[in-house]
Amino acid sequence: MCFSAAANFVGSGVLGTIGVITLTKVKHRRELLFAALPTLFAVHQFIEGFVWLGLDGTLSPEVTHDMGAAFMLYAQGLLPFLLPLSVLLFEPNGKSRRRMVPFLVIGSATTLYILWALTAYSLQVFIKGNSIVYINPATNNEAVAVLYVIATCGSLFFSKITDMILFGAANLVILLTVMVVKRYAFTSLWCAYAAVASVIILAYFWKTGKHRPFRYI
Repeated sequence: MCFSAAANFVGSGVLGTIGVITLTKVKHRRELLFAALPTLFAVHQFIEGFVWLGLDGTLSPEVTHDMGAAFMLYAQGLLPFLLPLSVLLFEPNGKSRRRMVPFLVIGSATTLYILWALTAYSLQVFIKGNSIVYINPATNNEAVAVLYVIATCGSLFFSKITDMILFGAANLVILLTVMVVKRYAFTSLWCAYAAVASVIILAYFWKTGKHRPFRYI
């Protein structure tokens, strides 16, 4: 995945199918945001397909830049906020939800900073090593990367739900692996993360159908 427009569009279709199936398993409104993640990843990959088309010369530079900015908006700008929020909403009781608050605060602050950076600094988008590289000088640093990982993975490790912890472990391994193997194209390689994460989310909703919804208190 993530090596051509066709790969992104096909991947988007697969993720979209997984997303629709996952949403059919929702039994309470508190589950909705977490269950919607595969669908959001599908839209995300569909957008990057247009970035590939632009870099290949099919679309204008203006459209290519706009599609790249939209891709970055979700990957860097929204996900650090949406993921801890989705876990907080999913937790069954007030005590476990309070454990999510610090991660939501970190995620919110990270999101606000990245959204500012995306508007204050110009975005560079180009191809390197069969992957798309997205560079924003204000977000391309280790401090932002650490906060990003804490926001997207931390809440999962403190969840009351065992499968959430397993999902967090898989999430962290994937993120760190991408950083080590192909850090320069980290943002683009979210597609690989999205594919794996979406399968895990679907599996969780599928196998816990008889035990949900929780008795939210």
